[in-house]
Amino acid sequence: MKGRACIGASAAVLVVLAVLASQSPDQAPSFQEVKDHHHPSDLRLLDRSGQNLGQRRVDARVRRWAWTPLLQISPALQRAVVAVEDRRFWNHDGVDYYAIVASITEVLRGHRPRGASTITMQLARWLEPHLQRRQSERGLRFKWQQMRAAWAIERAWSKDEIFEAYLNVIAFRGEIHGINAAAGTLFAKAPHGLSDAESLVLAALLRDPTASAQHVAARARHLATRLGGAGTEVDIDSAISALQSPGRLERDDLAPHLAARLLTPAVASDVSTAIDIDLQRLATATLRRHLLALHDRHVDDGAVLIVDNTSGEVMAYVGGSGGLSQAPQVDAVRARRQAGSTLKPFLYATALERQVLTAASLLDDSPVEVAESTGVYRPENYDHRFHGMMTLRRALAGSINVPAVRTLMLLRPNTLLSKLRRLGFAQLNRPAEFYGPALALGAVDVNLWELVNAYRSLANGGAFGEMRLLKPGTGQGTGSSPMTGNVFDPAAVFIVDDILADRESRALTFGLDSPLGTTSWTAVKTGTSKDMRDNWCIGFSDRYTIGVWVGNASGAPMHDVTGVSGAALIWHDLMESMHRQHSSQAPTPPLGVVAQWSEFPDTTELARREWYLAGTEPITAVIKRSEGREHIVTPVAGAIVAIDPDIGMDRQRIPLQAQTAAADRRWVVDGIDIGSVRGDAWWTPEAGPHTLTLQDTNGRILDTVRLRVRGAWPEAARSGRRPKT
Repeated sequence: MKGRACIGASAAVLVVLAVLASQSPDQAPSFQEVKDHHHPSDLRLLDRSGQNLGQRRVDARVRRWAWTPLLQISPALQRAVVAVEDRRFWNHDGVDYYAIVASITEVLRGHRPRGASTITMQLARWLEPHLQRRQSERGLRFKWQQMRAAWAIERAWSKDEIFEAYLNVIAFRGEIHGINAAAGTLFAKAPHGLSDAESLVLAALLRDPTASAQHVAARARHLATRLGGAGTEVDIDSAISALQSPGRLERDDLAPHLAARLLTPAVASDVSTAIDIDLQRLATATLRRHLLALHDRHVDDGAVLIVDNTSGEVMAYVGGSGGLSQAPQVDAVRARRQAGSTLKPFLYATALERQVLTAASLLDDSPVEVAESTGVYRPENYDHRFHGMMTLRRALAGSINVPAVRTLMLLRPNTLLSKLRRLGFAQLNRPAEFYGPALALGAVDVNLWELVNAYRSLANGGAFGEMRLLKPGTGQGTGSSPMTGNVFDPAAVFIVDDILADRESRALTFGLDSPLGTTSWTAVKTGTSKDMRDNWCIGFSDRYTIGVWVGNASGAPMHDVTGVSGAALIWHDLMESMHRQHSSQAPTPPLGVVAQWSEFPDTTELARREWYLAGTEPITAVIKRSEGREHIVTPVAGAIVAIDPDIGMDRQRIPLQAQTAAADRRWVVDGIDIGSVRGDAWWTPEAGPHTLTLQDTNGRILDTVRLRVRGAWPEAARSGRRPKT
């Protein structure tokens, strides 16, 4: 009788539940809403074709990876989970009435109740915060709420959607949620690659994710028997061993610095970039190979950036040398380092654009002194030699320093600084006086990102626009803005590009056979900072701009490594590899450029066809040295001279020098004629401000400099006697 009563009570409950299920008014979120709100704890950085570049964890609370479609989950795992958690899953409406009846019957008989929660009910608990209670807080009311939520889900979703969502949210072990993270973290596999034994072990974990390995193994073996022997004893033991020593699924980490920049907690999904994974691998391997060759010269770090000229899409972003570096976390693409000679093309482009100089203009490579607030600046060339008169073409191609400083003084530093800011060097925000003449030689801090985009402007005829990291059309933004117009006149840029591609003109410094020469057309410039702390090579073809930096993240100097022996080798190999199937073509001369045969008798340069902005070409083919303006060479304007009271005044005289071909020029100090420029001229300084002028015999002033002398007034000054010469 007791058994019949139990069955009758259970049947009554069954009928009531069936009626309530048909009348339940609860609403469930849609499958798509749940999928859209699935936020992985680990985000992937994807290349332009969807391949994985790297992965970063952005949520420390749980380990949850990307959503996995049901079709990409091992059928063995699906069978095992259904067998363990809900044998009648595919047939019920969210509530397993037979399981409930069996559970009630066991309770009425005084036995421990069986679990009756279905996969749908468990999913409902994961989706509804108010159902996520501790075991001790659960009762009949809780179970009733769970069933109502399950019925609502079943009415709105398909069985496949329910099962897919369940496998993506359920906890497997510890912090690991979802089949993707479980398969990858515990077995170093993707969900579709799980074996029968691994599937059994994962299914066995669902009942108690905290169970010991021995208990999990016993459950897995029991489940294998129920499923007809799926998974051998040896295979299950092997899976349990892997469970005890989990092996994280190895994923490519080809762009760690870019991943750290783009994969942040504020990002809700994987990020698709414009990176080409094959180019990324090529750039990484090429950089590493050359840095290993330079290791004995105290070189640890490097960076490579490759961008498409037209679209601005960044196709390779190598922010460091990985294990070779003492500071692998430093992103050398964004780190600010001294520019060296890499700014010279923008200096000369400005001079050409303003028609202050032409490519054939003769510049004087001889000692020069420039007064600064901190003293006198004396620029030197890299080889500590001077080469006399040379054309602008040779000065730029050979990266000669003194002509660059003379050109900057001709333009004024503020003119170049304004151009550099328009090219994206936003951190150059000090007044021009702060940088001074050293701006011509790159004594300012820039980064590889800025340099590459500025050179891309040269590749695009002077047009400027931001570069793009993200793949277009991803819904994540493009990371770029359209071209903002021309920073330079296309005609001036064409001439600069032609100079940077001129193998013969750079031979004075680099020789004819250097890494700067390529099999198809390219324009390129190197740069080496003070004490060999940084070297650069930035250049472009008709399709790509490639920038390379080599140095040490610590700022320590390298040992005899220049732009040519360091960064240029990497640049050359990359440029050649990228143009094996496509030969780069030289740009077509734009409107406003004319060619004219030119000869240079005052130099060692051979006659050649030279490019000019229309209207600046010379009347004659012979380019001669201009006599130039007569001017004072020494002392320099703004000089500050200090008198030493312990040294006789006759030993503190200042030499006076002028550039003039005339013999009748006179020196005048503070309005007093102190002698002729012929022969050696000396002036004994007196404390105070002074004006020194160079005049002709008619009193016409040819040049003037002002200087200041510090110290005690000598007796000669007090007596009113004229200055000594």
